[in-house]
Amino acid sequence: MSKENIAVGLDIGTTKIVAIIGRKNEYGKIEILGFGKAKSLGVSRGVVNNITQTIASIKQAITIAEEAAGIKITDVVAGIAGQHIRSIQHTDYIVRNNLEDVIEENDIDSLIDQVRKLTLLAGEEILHILPQEFLIDGTSESKEPIGMAGLRLEAKFHVVVGQASSIRNLGRCIKEAGLNLAELTLEPLASADAVLSNDEKEAGVALIDIGGGTTDLAIFKDGIIRHTAVIPFGGNSITEDIKEGCSIIEKQAEALKIKFGSAWPSNNRENEIVAIPSFRGQDPKEISLKNLSLIINARVLEIIEFVFDEIKAYGYDEQRKKLIAGIVLTGGGAELKDIKFLVEYVTGLDTRIGLPQEHLTEDAPDLIKGSTGPTYATAVGLLMRGLEKNNTSSRKAKALEEKINKTTVLIQEEVSLPNTESNLLEEEIFDNESLENKKQGGEKIVEKPKRSIINNLIDRFKDFIDNVD
Repeated sequence: MSKENIAVGLDIGTTKIVAIIGRKNEYGKIEILGFGKAKSLGVSRGVVNNITQTIASIKQAITIAEEAAGIKITDVVAGIAGQHIRSIQHTDYIVRNNLEDVIEENDIDSLIDQVRKLTLLAGEEILHILPQEFLIDGTSESKEPIGMAGLRLEAKFHVVVGQASSIRNLGRCIKEAGLNLAELTLEPLASADAVLSNDEKEAGVALIDIGGGTTDLAIFKDGIIRHTAVIPFGGNSITEDIKEGCSIIEKQAEALKIKFGSAWPSNNRENEIVAIPSFRGQDPKEISLKNLSLIINARVLEIIEFVFDEIKAYGYDEQRKKLIAGIVLTGGGAELKDIKFLVEYVTGLDTRIGLPQEHLTEDAPDLIKGSTGPTYATAVGLLMRGLEKNNTSSRKAKALEEKINKTTVLIQEEVSLPNTESNLLEEEIFDNESLENKKQGGEKIVEKPKRSIINNLIDRFKDFIDNVD
């Protein structure tokens, strides 16, 4: 099996680690070749706090996926989240030298390189520099400035930063697991790739990814990322509340949440009771589903209000009208019963559950494309980014090969000029005769170093290599 068109998405979450191996078929759909899942040990709220346990969990998920796919994994695209992540809105510009030369990709790269010098808080590192709008000579606004003329190129950027130590620890775990980190992506951006359509991003939409340790927000408008935020509460916070409120162990609390939990208490009657096995020799514990829903509702309401505060901080009065596509919920928390109705009630915005199934082939595992699909949206999005990265690299390599081939032809044509060697020899003899005649005539001669055609060709090839990128 060729590995050129195969990619791997690795979601290192608080509750689980998921590895998905896939490739695109001839219709552009993703064929899942291997799927591996392991309990996440050593990660808390998206941050690695035990290197050894995290490495072991990654290895377990990867091994399961490799066995299913029948191939050995080398490169992965991984996601990162956590409360250490924050975003900055930044504007910067460069001044170009020649108005006759149109704006090219290297001009945008130069502008992005300048943004990398942005002053951050101590211990922070830039994860993403995402261009929003470009301004050319202070007047012409454009989303795609390449090919346009102008001297001053200005742009607004959405800059995502995180703690360097957390980023390094995550990278170290991946490396120690025997893998190469091809790309590190903010998880809500990967989730957005998997569950949002281009039309939704254009119309205006807020993605809420409710994970185990954190809840991530990403707002899109006009096809551009506008705002991101990380809320330090997620599904594990709900489980912990159930554990404390019902005086049961964590495993039972999680099972209760998944099987009987609801975010809308009025849907449960007072007399609905579930019995939980107790310790040896003790009677089963009876728990009211109404009380269970009240516990869940309180925590989910808190999470939604935190997210809503972020939307309001971004400009709710304006954005409420502009977020035409409303809210899309994804992540494991989106599977909670009635959460969609609670979000609509609090925000007043249309809400749907985001599934990654539209990108997958019909034979994809039901676990990924079915009702549990929101749980694996991030992993699918990371896989999509890996496939796109492979495609981009392939296009660049092909373009580079074409450039080299063209240059090779030019060099061969120039080297194979008729009678090149004899012409060079005749020129050298003529120059020597002229030099001798001038010397005999008493003229002062300054000899210039001679350059052969081969020297000129070498210089031209060096110039080409320097400008390949």
